[in-house]
Amino acid sequence: MSHLDWPEEQAGGDNHFFRWFQPGSNICLDFHGNPVNAQLAVFSDGNHHMALKDCLDIFLRQNKCLSGIFYATTPPGPIVNMLRTGRLQMGNLIISVSPHVFISPPQVLDNLVAESYMQTHKPFMRNRGSVLLVKKGNPKNISGVADLAQKNLRLFLSNPETETVSYRGYVDTLQGMAAGEGIKLSFLADATGTGIVYGERIHHREAPQALADDRADVAIVYYHLALRYTRIFPALFEIVPLGGTALDPRPVSENIISKTHAGIIGDGGSWGAEFLRFLSSDTVSDIYAYHGLLRAD
Repeated sequence: MSHLDWPEEQAGGDNHFFRWFQPGSNICLDFHGNPVNAQLAVFSDGNHHMALKDCLDIFLRQNKCLSGIFYATTPPGPIVNMLRTGRLQMGNLIISVSPHVFISPPQVLDNLVAESYMQTHKPFMRNRGSVLLVKKGNPKNISGVADLAQKNLRLFLSNPETETVSYRGYVDTLQGMAAGEGIKLSFLADATGTGIVYGERIHHREAPQALADDRADVAIVYYHLALRYTRIFPALFEIVPLGGTALDPRPVSENIISKTHAGIIGDGGSWGAEFLRFLSSDTVSDIYAYHGLLRAD
């Protein structure tokens, strides 16, 4: 098995510390920076991690007195539990850190408001629908949803229990588009998951790895994720659009658009409110647009 060589994503970058990891066992991709000296901690859903990283880089450069940033980009479940308990254990490592800003789907943040962690939240970004990710050269000749009904095709999907928001959005998109084309994707209703390769916990890392390992032939992922994969692994993957083109997606009505919101946890510490204001800037809008997302209403 060959593991994808993901780029580093610490805010500020260019940190030449001793690195120790083994891609098959000891590696941690979605916790960035040093929580010990961080004056700003941001917890975010992970699918737009690449855009968030660029925003944090600029925010750090604009605020020289900000000593450090720590940010987590997992699916909502782990970081919500981390907020509630104050810690998270990964293998034998325990991280204890509380966020100042939380970015996630609005229904997740509604729960945090109800639990009094957050007073309010506001719209942040929206995606541009989902696409199909295939291996470079598209060896299965997949051109759209109709081709997913062919026999012996393995589709990667995020896990229905550990990543419920993305899973539901992907399945609703596939079912809606199939119905619109008069196609039945019976495997989506199969409780055994026949024809489906489910992720485990972190589909924004697992989807491209499943294709690279030849465990899946195609994955449905958000457009901005597929864009990221084709940019950092251009020799490995390509995009099959579900409306529009690979460069200009125009999702059909059945292609679900989802949003993220952002808000301050508690008093936001010394930097939370300032960072939340920064997220409303044109600079951030431009960064997210480059990475395939748009400003939410």
